Amino acid sequence: MWHLYLPIAGNSVNVLLIFTLGGFVGLLSGIFGVGGGFLMTPLLIMMGIPPTVAAASDSNQIVAASASGTLAHYRLGNVDFKMGIILLIGGILGGTGGVQIIKILKAMGNADFLITVTYVLMLGFVGGYMFLESLQGLKKRVHGAQPIVTKESRYAQLMKKLPGQTRFEKSGIELSFVLPLILGTFVGILAAIMGVGGGFIMVPVMVYLLRMPMHVVVGTSLFQILFTCINVTIMQASSNHTVDFILALILLLGSTIGAQFGAKISKKLAGDQLKILLAILVLLVMVKMLFSLLLPPDVLLVYKGGH
Repeated sequence: MWHLYLPIAGNSVNVLLIFTLGGFVGLLSGIFGVGGGFLMTPLLIMMGIPPTVAAASDSNQIVAASASGTLAHYRLGNVDFKMGIILLIGGILGGTGGVQIIKILKAMGNADFLITVTYVLMLGFVGGYMFLESLQGLKKRVHGAQPIVTKESRYAQLMKKLPGQTRFEKSGIELSFVLPLILGTFVGILAAIMGVGGGFIMVPVMVYLLRMPMHVVVGTSLFQILFTCINVTIMQASSNHTVDFILALILLLGSTIGAQFGAKISKKLAGDQLKILLAILVLLVMVKMLFSLLLPPDVLLVYKGGH
């Protein structure tokens, strides 16, 4: 009754399960300022959706989750539009290049393997770093440690030497526009290759490298993700024909609703609590993806019910 055949993916799925997954990922999007692709794409792959179709279709879903989340955070005054536009320009440039990389790899037959390996490496690095950093932050709060005032770091000194110094009023920082442009390009490439908005990379980058306050990071990240994924989705559909719009529509409906609730929950959680929860989720998905890479094919066939 609840099953539906997906023409592009080439298999049948439970509509209610897909809708619920979309709602859950939308919830995460609103709470953490991530597109949710880092979680949704591997979940779809585990359900039997081909990796290239899962990545491209999820980019479509991220558009809805990000639009819903951006609107909710805009109402809270948490979007730095100037920073978001610079990140967006880089994201579109990187996304355009990333789609071409996927096209070449598809022709070579290596696209699915690249997506899986890229996930494991990026999720392991980002999840591990965020988890350790968040634990240190929570320990300081528990023991009541006061931050030690030190001299300006070499990183901060280097950033001041870059050309194009710009004041970002909403974030309360001043830095070269070149840095977010380069970082946005890198995230755009990831968005195309991995089918993500890049939020799980961009959020730590905005906090640790751009030195933006956490509450502004969430809203601004969603704003940048929204337009980056619009570009990636259009290019994936026209260039690689891997977007299953029926799958994307079901995910889209669930994620739009979930993102609104997520934005309200994020207001009630402290920064370190948000980061450690996100880190745990990232690491869990990484372990599952690594498990699928390391198991020999005959073991995987048994799990899938094959012979």
